Amino acid sequence: MIRKTTKLRQLLDSQQLEFLMEAHNGLSARIVEETGFKGIWASGLSISAALGVRDNNEASWTQVLEVLEFMSDATSIPILLDGDTGYGNFNNVRRLVKKLEQRGIAGVCIEDKVFPKTNSFINGTAQPLADIDEFCGKIKAAKDAQLDEDFVVIARIEAFIAGWGLSEALKRAEAYHQAGANGILIHSSLRVPDEILAFKQEWGNRCPVVIVPTKYYTTPTQVFRDYQFSIAIWANQVCRAAITAMQQATKRIFTEENLLNIEEDIVPVSEVFRLQGALELQAAEKRYLPQNQKQSSALLLAASRGIELGEFTLDKPKCMLELKGKPLLSQVADTYRMVGIKEITVVRGYKKEVINLPNLNYIDNDDYDSTGELISLQLGLQKFSQGNQDLIIGYGDVLFKKYVLQLLLDNNHDFVVVVDANSQGQSNSVRPDYVSCSLPNSKQAFYTEVYLQQINNQLSKSESCGMWTGILKVSSQGQKILRDTLKSLLLEETAQKQGRMPSLINEIIKLGYPIQVIYITGNWLDIDEIEDMIKAGSF
Repeated sequence: MIRKTTKLRQLLDSQQLEFLMEAHNGLSARIVEETGFKGIWASGLSISAALGVRDNNEASWTQVLEVLEFMSDATSIPILLDGDTGYGNFNNVRRLVKKLEQRGIAGVCIEDKVFPKTNSFINGTAQPLADIDEFCGKIKAAKDAQLDEDFVVIARIEAFIAGWGLSEALKRAEAYHQAGANGILIHSSLRVPDEILAFKQEWGNRCPVVIVPTKYYTTPTQVFRDYQFSIAIWANQVCRAAITAMQQATKRIFTEENLLNIEEDIVPVSEVFRLQGALELQAAEKRYLPQNQKQSSALLLAASRGIELGEFTLDKPKCMLELKGKPLLSQVADTYRMVGIKEITVVRGYKKEVINLPNLNYIDNDDYDSTGELISLQLGLQKFSQGNQDLIIGYGDVLFKKYVLQLLLDNNHDFVVVVDANSQGQSNSVRPDYVSCSLPNSKQAFYTEVYLQQINNQLSKSESCGMWTGILKVSSQGQKILRDTLKSLLLEETAQKQGRMPSLINEIIKLGYPIQVIYITGNWLDIDEIEDMIKAGSF
């Protein structure tokens, strides 16, 4: 395995322009590596900002070191530390190098200003530069302290920042080069690259030259290649982008006082887990811990044509109508997958050969014309053994925001339904499944368990507590009750062969089994009519 120090030395000595991307903690470092960058710039400005302090050595070098350790552990690419002025004199630099090597940091860049430093872009011309001989002593001390021969020491020249001009920059560069620096970082606060280009033209190729185009960012990168710079550092953009995103998100949540809209625009928590390496821990748990983890599956009923949509469903069932460039069923399944449900079974019937999406299991109801949802459910349940898994039963033409499914998964009751409290006895749905509950949606209901009393499309507005959204979760324990109740219902009442899910749910209630209610307000859509198709385009 190539050491990180060797990787950084190879980047520095490369015959082509290389790039380092800023990171300031373990998470951002891992993202930088995943993006494809070959190396990381551990920015002093960004690390200070992430810690909530100024870029004036207010964060101690040991605090910076702790951040670096997490960054190094999270990545396999080399890290070059923005080591400010070395955090003191030559002795501090020697100890710094020793500690950096112990944590797998590939190199350090130190700047020729006095301690404590001030950021170069804050009144730079008023900042004093270090004595050349004293700074050369720091470079020699750093090189003498390193144990790894490939550990990189970069000397950062602030002559242009302080307004001293080209001759001073060249004078310092030569002194630092002779002192043993592996490369020179030439810095400028101008919005054009004139100073750094003039320096490179005079300096030539005596040793590698590193640049930081933060201010002169409009310069085409090809210019840097033409002048044969060694490394360009994108020095603080990850931190600044994070600040932009955090400001926008917090303002939106503050204004809206809920998370419903923003949850759809930010990465799911599962992506955070992935970046943290949760999969590796799960694999380790399977190896080292007893296994008794509950899984969840989904059964989607999608055998009907959707005749209400007329000619749109002549050659395909409703669940395969395209929305946003993909079939409706695909969007429904994607939402289930976003909450971690991978095993999804679809009961198909009308034009079943058209329903052929990948990564789904299929059960066919070939008698879809003469039977209803309960027969489809009975067929679908054959796919599931009565094991250690919860089951969500839904429809292939009903869209939900993912948080609704997450609410179901987080509920531990044997039977759970989701009720839209906004639909109280007044709906355009083809079959409005109005419900009565033990409590209407209220502050009291939020703190009290609410149970379903019945589903009845004849309920008046005063009797209705909302509308059943077409989704039912059944625990592993509750599935035997569900199967037995369904079997009895179909045997005792022939008419139920064309029956719908509400009749089964009502029967379970009659038998004395409680069905808990989760209230929502909107954030779901049952595709019944053309108008629903239009709404789905912006869902």
